[in-house]
This record gives sequence, C-alpha cells and structure tokens, in this order.
Amino acid sequence: MKIKPFFKLMVEKKASDLFFVPFAPAKIKIDGRIVPINKVELTPTMVKEAASEVMDADQMEAFSRELEMDFTMSEPGLGRFRVNAFYQRGNISMVLRYITAELPTLEDLGMPEQLKDLAMLRRGLVLMVGSAGCGKSTTLAAMINHRNENASSHIITVEDPIEFLHPNKQSIVNQREVGLDTKSYRRALKSAIRAAPDVLQIGEIRDRESMQSAIDMAGTGHLVLGTLHSNNSTEALDRIINMFPEGQHNQVFMDLGHYLRAILSQRLVRDRAGKRVAAVELLVSTPHIKDLILKGDITGVKDALRESSDKGMQNFDEALLALYKSDTIELEEAMSHADSRTNLEAKINFGG
Repeated sequence: MKIKPFFKLMVEKKASDLFFVPFAPAKIKIDGRIVPINKVELTPTMVKEAASEVMDADQMEAFSRELEMDFTMSEPGLGRFRVNAFYQRGNISMVLRYITAELPTLEDLGMPEQLKDLAMLRRGLVLMVGSAGCGKSTTLAAMINHRNENASSHIITVEDPIEFLHPNKQSIVNQREVGLDTKSYRRALKSAIRAAPDVLQIGEIRDRESMQSAIDMAGTGHLVLGTLHSNNSTEALDRIINMFPEGQHNQVFMDLGHYLRAILSQRLVRDRAGKRVAAVELLVSTPHIKDLILKGDITGVKDALRESSDKGMQNFDEALLALYKSDTIELEEAMSHADSRTNLEAKINFGG
C-alpha cells in the first residue's frame, strides 16, 4: 500500500500524526483524537511496503539491523514529516508526524511574554519540560525563531531528528542532525564548544553527559536551550539532580543555582472548540528561587512557585485559571488538568 497519498490527507485535515499499524486501519490524530481513515485493515506486508516507500536502501538496512528508525523526510508541496518506525510483535509499525513548514511564533502559540526575553538572554540555561507530544519542540523552535529575527547571533542546534528548518535571518543558524551530521549528541556538543555559538539548542537532554554539557556551556557564557521529559518544573529539578551520583548533588545544585534562568513546563488542554491549547507553568530564577536551589530546597521551590505569580512566575493552576477566565476552556477541562483541584476551585469561587 502506498503511504504518501495519506500525507496530503494529513495536511488537509490538519492532522498531527499518522499511524500505520498491522491488523488495524490507518489512523490519524486530529486535535489529540485518533480516528480511522477508512475500514481497510493493514496487513504486515502493507506496512512493510509503506516503510520501503519512505526509507532509502541505507535506511532500510539500518532499520533491519537496529529494529527502529527515527528520521525526517520532505514531501514536495506538502512539507516535512518525522518518521518513527519500529518492530512490535515481530512486525513493522510506523508513526509519522507532520511538521508544518511555517515556523511558529510565540504569539501564535499563546506563550507568556517572558519567553521573548528568555530567548534574547546572553547566557544561562533555559529548559522546556513536559510529556511527549506536548509541544516542547514547537515552543523551542518559536524561541529560536524569535532570536533569529531579532538578534545577530550564531545559533547551533543539535537535534534527533531536525524538525523545523530555520533559515538565516538576523542570525546564522547551523542545524545538526544526530546520525546525519554528527555521530552522537556527545560529539556534537563537544564540537559546539569550539564553534563559538551564542546560542546552543539541545533537542533533548537525555542523560547525565548531555546535562553536564548544557550546564558547562551555560557556565561559560552561552545561552543554552534544551528539552527534558518531566511533568513540571520541580520534577524537572529532581530529575536533573538524580542524573548524577549522590556525591555530586551539592555541586549540581550550585551549578543550577548560578546558571539556570527558567524552566517552562507545558501541557496541552482542549479548548471549547475541541482544539488543543497550551497551559504553561513558568519557573523563573528570581533571587529567592536561586537561593532555594543553591540550598537544594526543591520543596521550597515548589512552595514559592505556588505563591509567586506576581514575580513573573506562573504555576499550572494559575495558567488553567487564566484560560478558564478568558472563556477558552470549560470548567471541567480546567479541573481535570489541575495539580490541585481544591486550590483551583477555591481560586475560581473566591477570586484569584
């Protein structure tokens, strides 16, 4: 079965993902809901043929050897697609994500104004956290785009794979894809130090080594933007610390206290029209937050975030409250995503 005709359907329906799985019809995801395209059940042979259509001979050979493959491809007239192919129960399955050709803006995404300032920082560490598929890469691309349009900088991105393409505007943007332009994150990050970047984007901080590289680069006068899988800002701090041996925890807290500038965490919630919008938590390194991190007091950071909306910060419940007050989302949608239903309900009923 040919898979490329489904690409056009994805664009027409504004679908984010296409699922090609044996023994089920092809399905697409629209605004977070997965729906079948037709009633034709895909066979393992059909999915294998589709994989052969989107991979070249070298990729098919690597896929047969590694049993998984992640890459991006371009389809003329439509845009770019991220392909994730893997084996399950002995058969090939594929998930393809549509990457819009138009670079997102922070305004389009409804991001807090503070992100523009964060994108223009001269140095420090800024992290985007959230679950898979919550839009971290899109927000990061919007920040890079803002910097590119408003500053003369050298920007290096290390991605696996490259999603959004950044043309040179006010800045020079060098985008490196792991597996295509570099052998590994480790080698790319080591090389980046010698390339005199003003801004370094790390597509995903996956381990202690990449986290240490991010901290080191931030500590030597660069702005480092990266993503991390975590539910919220304080869980992200916990995860970072636990990447390192216990004997290094105090030093990591010291480094984060000095170099961390902000952690942005986002979740996608459904608006009244059924589309998805971002609810954003923003932890900013104010003097008080910096002092708490230096002391290793993550619980104190959580308490301060809950109480510090007047200092440029915002927790998830405050973000949900703002979306509800602006009539963007339903009450139950706000409640279902709240960190504390009790606190959010009190804010709604008694003002906040």
